[in-house]
Amino acid sequence: MIAGIPLLETKLYLPQWSVNLVSRSRLVERINPKRKLTLVSAPAGFGKTTLLAEWVATVPTRRVAWVSLDQSDNDPAVFWTYLLTALQTIQPSFGERSQSLLQSPQPPPIESVLMALLNELVETDIVLILDDYHGIETQAIHRGIGFLLNHLPRQMHLVISSRADPPLPLARLRGGGDLTELRAADLRFIPDEAATFLNQVMGIEISAADVAALEQRTEGWIAGLQLAALSMQGRDDIPGFVAAFSGDNRYIVDYLIEEVLQRQSKEVRNFLLQTSILRRLNGSLCDAVSNDCNTGSFSSQNVLVDLERRNLFVIPLDSKRQWYRYHHLFADVLQAHALAEQPDRLPMLHARASEWYEQQGLPTDAIHHALAAQDFERAASLVERVWPTMRRRQRETTVLGWITSLPDSLIRNRPVLSVAYALVLLNDGQLDAVEARLQDAERCLSADEPLAVVVADDAQLRSLPASIANARAYRAQALWDVSSTVTYAQQALELLPEDEKYERGTTAALLGLAYWTSGRPEAGYRSFAEGLTIFKQMGLPQMAIGGTTILAHMSMAQGRLHRAIDICEQSLQLAKEQGGPVLPGTPELYLALSELRYEQGDRLAASQLLLNGETLRQQASLSGVKYLWWVVQARLKAAEGDLETALDQLHEAERLYHRTSIPVPDVRPIAALRAQLWVRQGRLTKALSWVSDRNLSVNDELSYLHEYEHLTLAKVLIAQYGRDCIDSALEQPIGLLNRLLAAAEAEDRTGSMIKILVVQALAYEAKGDLAGAVSSLEQVLTLAEPEGYVRIFAEHGEPMARLLREAMTRDITPTYTERLLTASETWGQPQDAATAATPSPQPLIEPLSQRELDVLRLLNTELSGPEIARELVVALSTVRTHTKRIYSKLNVTNRRAAVKRAMELELI
Repeated sequence: MIAGIPLLETKLYLPQWSVNLVSRSRLVERINPKRKLTLVSAPAGFGKTTLLAEWVATVPTRRVAWVSLDQSDNDPAVFWTYLLTALQTIQPSFGERSQSLLQSPQPPPIESVLMALLNELVETDIVLILDDYHGIETQAIHRGIGFLLNHLPRQMHLVISSRADPPLPLARLRGGGDLTELRAADLRFIPDEAATFLNQVMGIEISAADVAALEQRTEGWIAGLQLAALSMQGRDDIPGFVAAFSGDNRYIVDYLIEEVLQRQSKEVRNFLLQTSILRRLNGSLCDAVSNDCNTGSFSSQNVLVDLERRNLFVIPLDSKRQWYRYHHLFADVLQAHALAEQPDRLPMLHARASEWYEQQGLPTDAIHHALAAQDFERAASLVERVWPTMRRRQRETTVLGWITSLPDSLIRNRPVLSVAYALVLLNDGQLDAVEARLQDAERCLSADEPLAVVVADDAQLRSLPASIANARAYRAQALWDVSSTVTYAQQALELLPEDEKYERGTTAALLGLAYWTSGRPEAGYRSFAEGLTIFKQMGLPQMAIGGTTILAHMSMAQGRLHRAIDICEQSLQLAKEQGGPVLPGTPELYLALSELRYEQGDRLAASQLLLNGETLRQQASLSGVKYLWWVVQARLKAAEGDLETALDQLHEAERLYHRTSIPVPDVRPIAALRAQLWVRQGRLTKALSWVSDRNLSVNDELSYLHEYEHLTLAKVLIAQYGRDCIDSALEQPIGLLNRLLAAAEAEDRTGSMIKILVVQALAYEAKGDLAGAVSSLEQVLTLAEPEGYVRIFAEHGEPMARLLREAMTRDITPTYTERLLTASETWGQPQDAATAATPSPQPLIEPLSQRELDVLRLLNTELSGPEIARELVVALSTVRTHTKRIYSKLNVTNRRAAVKRAMELELI
């Protein structure tokens, strides 16, 4: 199944090489399965597929997965599912984990899927053949194949057959000795092969001189020779035909195909023209399409077998001779003749094909032929029927192509189709076109205008009001309209049936985001957590893991650091329990834990967690959050007092940042954080320029989305007061802080209250109002102590230290206050994390890193390489890289010797 759609078995054929064809042993011997890639690149008609079939046949025990490709396979979900299913024809268990990831409602990056696959295949000798790869034009697929080649296990071999060189790193593979190339110059028939082909295969009695002439004029082009041979069959004057044979390939094809067609019976000729519309052929399908040819003893299956026997450009797609396809050149010319001779019949032929595919449960092909037949009503009904499955499998791009092929007037009068169109437009980023489609659907559903069409699925019709509300919620979210998002999401939840689990989970998560951004993080947490729970219950742990980082930030906004740590650690455990590749969102769990430990003052743990996440980030990082890694690094650098490096890292974060359709409170607005660092550097003029550029004012209307900026404004104004000493200058930031605090208290945002009270205490301290400062400090210490906040106090230096000492004299949270004072003394100073992390010096010229020590300890177990990778939650290739470095540093060549040497050095 692909996205709930039955897989067309003929994609996964292994072409049969017949001994009555010309053996190409000289070329077969050149294919080297010890190299990563064999590329067979030549124009149509050079025998690429036949050569590969012969190579496979030379070793019957060779484990081969073969996928034949065409233009319809440019949807990445379709392509990768075909590839995985092809591997499962060798062994059903291959790629099970990868396929479950690929078919999940929110599939991870293809790199994660492929890494899971490669870890399964690492010890398996296998050949994967991608035939007719020139039909693939999608860059995402090319990138995935490039990734596959980069990480290909040495026992696996990839073969690509194509009419043109694919956009893959061929030069690098060639330079590394990992590429075998067979091109047109190699594939052309040499004179001996041409003679064997014409005399023995095609049954033409032809002299050596005429063979040489044909070979020279066709330049060894196999299709040209075959066409010539078909035209010569039954001729008396073969030398005369050869003498007259001339012209370039295109004209040869046009002329000789006409000759071939004229020599067929009327029934066979009609069969060829009528079935030329099909990408693949079998007896039942051809009977359905060409039923007016089926008279007397005429059988489509018998015709296909006879055409193959006569070498008439028909290629078998399986060993049982049930599925075939026409040679591409032959099909192209047949279609041109059909269009010229029977243009009025083509829609009917496509309609018959569409009906057959529908009966076989193959809606994708049924839709293709319905559109080709211009039977738009039928195509629309088929699209509506398959839409829910396509949406769950994130195949919106394919659906968009179908819908845009339909007349607009038809779409506007079909409510299911209108809503589907609105949702695929949302997915495509065409926000302005969405509302009109939703209004079309509502018009169709209105009581005063009954539906003019019959909807195939009444359940779809009943759920349309909820789907419309959901679509509007998504659109409002993309436009950063938080209040409308909440309104429409709540409406959708009220309208959705209880059994619509996936939709309810998605809507609950969306509503949670909207609550958070509107300043209600606790309500946001509850709703978002409900959505993730639904996904877990549905067996979609990857979605729960990917969403945990957002839950953690909601908890941080609420001031609940311990809860945030707990849920991140629980999700990490869940991720490890899944086995296989690193799931998307796992690196970000380490990132969130790093932030949390940083907030609690454990900079060493924060640095180590960040490093752990970085080792996984290339495999499964979430899209759109790359900038956050630089922000967290910058904060850790600032904690060491290296403000210039921190500013450079913020610059990189800003370069990577892009606004997303989810308007979360940007966790740490980059420009505001930079302004705070400028204040710490004493570069107040630059900080004030930021205030001016942002057009910030103490009188602004308050918004939770801009709370961090307004807190930064208050800090800048307090610093300005310290420079200018204008008595009235502090009234403005204090007034702003009072307003911010009142808003946070009204919405019970403990996290916000802690941040605001710290700055408020500093403002009163700067003003000389010790009573006000201590009052604010006592409130914030009481709120912050249970969660272990440290950073927010320690980073404010001597002004905060003075207040903490005053709190000590007043016996305010004495144990906690003493801890904060100790942290303040070392904050802003470098911390030798490497020394702290390593218990004792290593007696090596080049010491092992912490990660290499982790791998070394696991080498001293019974775990295999893939099991070590799963234990460390890294790729197998990463384990191998660490292992090679360990061997090099220990001056050994194998695992046993490494363990023995490590024991001698007391490293394990």
